Amino acid sequence: MSKLHYNIIFRAEPEDGFTVLVPALPGCVTYGKNLTEAKKMAEDAIRGYIASLNKHGEQIPIDSESFFTSIELNYAKTS
Repeated sequence: MSKLHYNIIFRAEPEDGFTVLVPALPGCVTYGKNLTEAKKMAEDAIRGYIASLNKHGEQIPIDSESFFTSIELNYAKTS
């Protein structure tokens, strides 16, 4: 069994819960009612994504060399 690493992004939703994005796996997006459920759903979504790649003989991307940071931008509001 291989060990894979994926960065995930939790985005709080205004109506509660969290959307989870997996940047290394385009289109791999899921949702959970709280952080614990969102993480579990992300693990399930990633496993399904990888299973689909294996089924179609496609390469499995990894996320071991990427990292996240943030930037702040100043901009002028228009009326």
